[in-house]
Amino acid sequence: MRGLVQRVTSASVTVAHEVVGEIGAGLCVLVGVTHDDTNANAHKLAEKVWNLRILDDADGVMNRSLADTGGAVLVVSQFTLYGDTTAGRRPSWIAAARPEHAEPIVQAVVDHLRRFGATVATGRFRTEMLVAINNDGPVTVMIET
Repeated sequence: MRGLVQRVTSASVTVAHEVVGEIGAGLCVLVGVTHDDTNANAHKLAEKVWNLRILDDADGVMNRSLADTGGAVLVVSQFTLYGDTTAGRRPSWIAAARPEHAEPIVQAVVDHLRRFGATVATGRFRTEMLVAINNDGPVTVMIET
């Protein structure tokens, strides 16, 4: 499982001209699922995101986490995080889990984050999404479980 985490001033997901999820300051997490990912991977990713110290403290130092600030998270499924570009010019998606496996795993990440106390917004699975991310810093971190 992969989570591309971006610190944001705001982020939103629009589907068919309708905003389906949005947050102010917090983290946007693009989540990629592979074939052998389980609820345990989802829990580990959620825990890492919740405790990741990439938010600024009063001195402008990345020393705080969502657990400290109670900030918001936008979680967006992103199968392309498992695109393999080692051969040719077209990425291979073989390592990306099929939607029927990935969807409940991404939902488990959302559920775990909510149990930790995060305010969570989401995209909409199996749709074409327009994701607006106002990256703050820019700060971007890849987490793999």
